[in-house]
Amino acid sequence: MKKEYNFSNGERGKFYKSDAKFNLPIYLDNENLLFVEKIAKRKESDLSTIVNELIRSDREIAKVIE
Repeated sequence: MKKEYNFSNGERGKFYKSDAKFNLPIYLDNENLLFVEKIAKRKESDLSTIVNELIRSDREIAKVIE
């Protein structure tokens, strides 16, 4: 690394996108991963779809409880 960098010609916010979305990785513990993999295999689906379905159903349950 250099001791100093010259940003005098830099452009502030050049790569900033206010509507940018990030897909953050989610790490499941082994027990939950095996559970979701089993469902995904049975439904012939991918893990992300199954996890989203489970969260969606939990949200519905939470709404009823409130």
